[in-house]
Amino acid sequence: MRLVLQRVTQASVAIEKKIHASIQDGLLVLIGIEDHDNDEDIQWVGNKLLNLRIFNDSNQVMNLSVLDIHGELLIISQFTLFASTRKGNRPSYIKASKPEIAIPLYEKFINYLKNNCQLSVKSGIFGANMQISLINDGPVTIIIDSKIKK
Repeated sequence: MRLVLQRVTQASVAIEKKIHASIQDGLLVLIGIEDHDNDEDIQWVGNKLLNLRIFNDSNQVMNLSVLDIHGELLIISQFTLFASTRKGNRPSYIKASKPEIAIPLYEKFINYLKNNCQLSVKSGIFGANMQISLINDGPVTIIIDSKIKK
């Protein structure tokens, strides 16, 4: 499971030219899922993103988590996070899970977050053509991969 977290002052997802969900201060989370992902991956990346200290404290030091600031979360499925560009110029998405595997894991991930924090957790629609708007604060962008826990 691969996440790209962006610390934002605001973010929104539009589907068919209509805002589907929006957040203020918090994290825009892009999530890619591969076939070998499971509940352990969900728990590990979920805990990591909730507790990662990437928000500024009163001294402007990144020392606070999204939990500490009572931020919001916007979760967006993005299979292209598993794009392979090794050969040629057309990316291969063979490592990205097909919807029958990815959708249940995506929904479990969202539910895990909702059940393990008191934050507002919003999401896009899996497989939809979405337009994401955001103001990246910092900018701060972090990649978390459950297969690389170093």
